[in-house]
This record gives sequence, structure tokens and C-alpha cells, in this order.
Amino acid sequence: MRVMLLTALIVAVAQPAMAQQARDWDILRDPAQQMTMAYTPFDNGLGIAVRCVNRSYEALITGLPPTEYETRPLDVAFGDREPREQTWNVAIESRIAVSSRPAEFARKLRDGGTLKVRVPGAAEGGRNLLYVLELPVSSAAIDETLTACDRPLVDPRDAEIQDIGRNGLPGGVEWVRRPQVRYPDTRFARGFAVLTCLTNPDGTLRSCVVEAEHPQGGHFGEAALSGVRRARLGVTTDPDAPVPPRFISFRVNFAVDGYTARRSRRAPRSAESS
Repeated sequence: MRVMLLTALIVAVAQPAMAQQARDWDILRDPAQQMTMAYTPFDNGLGIAVRCVNRSYEALITGLPPTEYETRPLDVAFGDREPREQTWNVAIESRIAVSSRPAEFARKLRDGGTLKVRVPGAAEGGRNLLYVLELPVSSAAIDETLTACDRPLVDPRDAEIQDIGRNGLPGGVEWVRRPQVRYPDTRFARGFAVLTCLTNPDGTLRSCVVEAEHPQGGHFGEAALSGVRRARLGVTTDPDAPVPPRFISFRVNFAVDGYTARRSRRAPRSAESS
């Protein structure tokens, strides 16, 4: 008999910390590291930051319950919408979650208002933990971080993301030859990169953008881009048919041989979301 677990929900409501009651997010500029960061902490210990570091863009949620996995499910929603599952990446410090589409997330953060983040199974007894955050409006700080990394302030591709499946591909196309990458010359034992691309009629990829990479300075985005050259997609029902123009996304995980510091790549949903 299949047993469905219905879990209670612990709710943590947080306002920005008192120091953050200004008209915009705090901003930190560090020319030595080529970094521009906008951030806001909350009185429940969470913090949200978006930053450009040496042309690489990143969005972070800090202060989450720690996890032993490489990625974790977070249910996220802005305003009065019901939270929907997203897969977030776990940073080297396991209480930090890293967005796979940081620029899109940053553009949504600018308007302020309510942000709900539900962490499945993170509370005592396997209950779900819901954070309800009241974001300050950002009239300039977040835009400054986007501009520093040449990320558009308005991007029509944000709407196309809704058509991308869990595997990063829209319906009707599949991988004929996946990207083949090499481990970069870096001091880090693991990392990841998330790319978006447009398809050509012959199934090759063009206009690829490194949407996210971590750790910063690990060259994982460059390594993933190098693997795009020989990758190819095809139409699912007819491999010889021209591939229609599509917006696709894929993730590359990197780890040195024998790396076992984390458990499986993605934390399971220990219970059904309430």
C-alpha cells in the first residue's frame, strides 16, 4: 500500500533587517576583485545577494538549513502565487543556495514585495519549512550588478524559460550528441555551470550564454562553453528533419576523480509539500 505523507508546515516570516529599511538594497563594490554586489539580510538569518564577479553573475540565498547534497529543491514564488519547485545548486558552504538562472531571478527581485521560499523536509520531524520574506524595492542597486556583467535589464528569454522541460529541453527535441567537456585548470574539486543556447536548423547550438557557474573563478563556465562546439540536437520524431529554433538550457557538473565529499547530486523531497 502506498502511503502518502502529509507534512505540517513551519512558517518563518521575516522583514529586512532594520539596517535595510532604505530605498534600495545595500551595494558593495570591490574593484580589486572586479565585484559589484547588491544584498539584503533578514532578521531570521536569511540573506539574498546578487553579484557580478569578474564578468560572472550569481544569485545566492544564504542562511538556509545545511544539506549534504550537491543540489536541493526549493519551492519559490513571488507575490501571492503558490510556490513551485526549482532546483537550486548547493555552494561550497552548504547553507548557501545558488540560482541556476541568476539574472532572471535578479530581475524579479527588483520589484520588491513578498518572496516565499519553501524548503522541503528541512524542519524538525521532516516538516517543510516556509520562509516568507518582504523584499525591499531595488531602484538601482540590482540593475548596477546586471549592467556590470552585461546582463540585460529586460530579457524576453525569461518568458521562454517556462517552455523548457526538467531536462532543459523543450518538447520535440532531444540530444543526438551531448556536450563533451574537459575539467578546467582550477584549484576546486567540484563545480558546475548552467548554459542557455539557441538551436540552428542542423541541430548545432549558437548564442550560448553562461547563466550560472560556481565556484566563482573556477573557469567552469568556460569549460562548459568549449563543449558546445560538437553538441547536436535532433527532432524527436524525425532525426533527419531540420531543428526548429528553440531556446534550450543544460547543466554541466564537474568533479575530480574520487570526489565523495557530498552525497548524491540532488536532495530527495522527503515528504510531499503542503
